[in-house]
Amino acid sequence: MNKIQRNLVAFAIFVVPALALYITFYLVPLFNSLQYSVTEWNGINEPVYTGLDNFQKAMGDEKFWVAFWNNIYFVLFSVFIQVPVIVVVSIMISSVRRMLDFYKLTVFLPSILSTASVGVIWQFIYAPDAGLLNQLLRSVGLESWAKIWLGDKTTAMFSILITNGWQWTGFYIVLVLAAIFSIPKEMLEAGEIDGAVGWKKAWLLTIPLIRPVIVVTMLLSITGAMKAMDIVMIMTNGGPFHSTEVMATYMYKQAYSLSDFGYANAIAIIITIFTAILALVYHVINKRTEVDY
Repeated sequence: MNKIQRNLVAFAIFVVPALALYITFYLVPLFNSLQYSVTEWNGINEPVYTGLDNFQKAMGDEKFWVAFWNNIYFVLFSVFIQVPVIVVVSIMISSVRRMLDFYKLTVFLPSILSTASVGVIWQFIYAPDAGLLNQLLRSVGLESWAKIWLGDKTTAMFSILITNGWQWTGFYIVLVLAAIFSIPKEMLEAGEIDGAVGWKKAWLLTIPLIRPVIVVTMLLSITGAMKAMDIVMIMTNGGPFHSTEVMATYMYKQAYSLSDFGYANAIAIIITIFTAILALVYHVINKRTEVDY
């Protein structure tokens, strides 16, 4: 590696292609989006410079703030519900002695399905009359709990969060399992000799030792929550009454339904900035709470 770094030609061969792709597919689109975000543009005529009007419009747009808070709900669900479930299930699966591959495949299966397939499957599960969820509730005498899950403002967002979590939890479980299985057996055996068994071992040994992977999992969950779009478009299209709108779906509608590309690009810039701020805050918190084990 040191020889490659000293050889400019070899260094360029490795770095330039990746740098070119990064500039072409990230920096250039980001710059173009920033450029159009300060204009009024319908996608056809020449853009008209309007300064920060689009950003001011977003700050006073009630529907945008509904979408903003729904993204926050995605983030909170990922951090405080999905990630703990991922860790707990991973520890449980890692202790299985038989059919380990079967359990790993079972939890991973939803993540290889397309989001369109997942959305349609869960639409049937949440269906008011023939849906599996309401049928189960009625069969155990909880008919009063049956709802129009995706058509009720009070339940639609949570229903989507459950669906999104179901799809991606398995992917992260496989990552955490790989980290657990990489822990030296001697270290775990030493902990058991000292009395760390069961969940005590998981809390005092396993979780601290796989902290780097948990950190990555949480960061990916946060950034993924900010990019949520397709599952909402498929299941509710932002309804009922914009109650499940997220910033990405609202941006899409502004661009391709209302042809307000300037405002849509402003929303895209806001999503980018807010995601970067969340990632930075999480990084700072993680550094300050990091403990050397």
